[in-house]
Amino acid sequence: MNLGRLLTPLQVGTALARSYGKHNKKYLYKDGKKYEGIIYYPRTSDHQDPPIEPAKLFRVQRIKPIKGNPFWEKRILKDLGLDGKQSDYTVVKNIPENNARLWKIKHLIKVTPVTFPYGEPTAQDVKYTILKDNGECLVTKDIGQVEVRTEAREAFDQQPKRLDTDLLRKDSRLKWLNPW
Repeated sequence: MNLGRLLTPLQVGTALARSYGKHNKKYLYKDGKKYEGIIYYPRTSDHQDPPIEPAKLFRVQRIKPIKGNPFWEKRILKDLGLDGKQSDYTVVKNIPENNARLWKIKHLIKVTPVTFPYGEPTAQDVKYTILKDNGECLVTKDIGQVEVRTEAREAFDQQPKRLDTDLLRKDSRLKWLNPW
């Protein structure tokens, strides 16, 4: 059975000539803003992007196993120092070279920007710096002079109602012997 015999010549011509072309976005979306080769279409015409300050450092943690990945991904993980345990992390600079390496292994890692809520640490504060899981870098400052702490300790020892080891042991024993 020939398909051309069932259709009239007009129907065959329209069936073969029908094509769906791409729409021209230049005429469809007119209020686009161009950012480095990417056209962005905001929802409102007066939309302003908030100012963003990029993080200087990234906290990178491996979340997937190394086994079964290609050699180039394993090499990048080894160069970053993420070839050990999965809970290990490393800190890398936010520069284009590192960003390109991280992009290649993005399915294996978790990247968190490092923030400094109380200011960046100085060279003297390096020993007292803590990096949390959420990317906050906290600096624990000096807790005070030694004399102030010793005076506070002596004042605590002199309090008659403080709970020391002997008192707690005696009270616990009495409650064990007579619970009601």
